[in-house]
Amino acid sequence: MKKAVSSILLALLFGFSATANTPIDGEKKEVKVSQSKVTWKGYKVTGSHDGTIDLKSGFLMMNGKNLTGGEFVIDMTSISNTDMTAGNGKEKLEGHLKSDDFFGVEKHPTAKLVIKSSENFNKNSYTVKGDLTIKGITKPITLVISMFENKATATMKVDRSKFDVRYGSGSFFDDLGDKTIYDEFDLVVDMAL
Repeated sequence: MKKAVSSILLALLFGFSATANTPIDGEKKEVKVSQSKVTWKGYKVTGSHDGTIDLKSGFLMMNGKNLTGGEFVIDMTSISNTDMTAGNGKEKLEGHLKSDDFFGVEKHPTAKLVIKSSENFNKNSYTVKGDLTIKGITKPITLVISMFENKATATMKVDRSKFDVRYGSGSFFDDLGDKTIYDEFDLVVDMAL
């Protein structure tokens, strides 16, 4: 009897230890927004501009070590330029990006990315398919997310013309010459988990 009770206790103890160290299916990893950063880079015929946008909220869904979903909300009212200085066009560019010519942040203060599926293509990186919403328009997008311990980085190219961001776009206007602003811009999201 003592042997049977000891065996049951050992089985429970080892079973509990194994369960405690096994990742939980459907684990939600909240993004620490104050320690995370979103950077953007837009291109035009005569050069480029870059800057930052604040991440409002975000999480990744994990199944063990596999990325299965997630959602991110970006505060579009926080668009800032980092390659220009105050008094040298910085404020004008930021105001223009927030205007209806570009992202119309008064009517559309947030943008959102919802991860629909992911496929692991090496030990730490995933090809991710999701839905991106900008200016109230939702379109599918493909991006790459790389994860290392408590950090993740998402990189994507966004075609602004799909979200009715037309200003200076050769897709909508002819004869822009060196005033053309390319449709695709880069977004990089560095996340602390």
